[in-house]
Amino acid sequence: MSERNDRNLNVAFDALCEDYKMPDKNKVGLVGATLLGGWRLMWSILVATGVGQALYDFILWAHMIQLKIVIGPFNLAAAATLIVVTAAFGYVIGYTGAWMWNRVFPESRA
Repeated sequence: MSERNDRNLNVAFDALCEDYKMPDKNKVGLVGATLLGGWRLMWSILVATGVGQALYDFILWAHMIQLKIVIGPFNLAAAATLIVVTAAFGYVIGYTGAWMWNRVFPESRA
């Protein structure tokens, strides 16, 4: 009975992997860049609209942390730098993750 179950699992696994395609490193990198860069874009918008300080104060309050941190005035150059550097970092993380995935799980299953 156990051997039969193992055979059934192998058949099911093979069916799932039949249409497997390796992730495209560039596309995964772009997803990482969009997620991390977008996160920093949202923060920049919050700071520019003056909501950043209230959100930060709420987060500290919710975690029962008492720190006197003041969010500075919006600076376009700093915001652009933050977004670009973070997006580049996200791209590198995504690209590297897809590269490692493709090395560990190659497309050809001999």
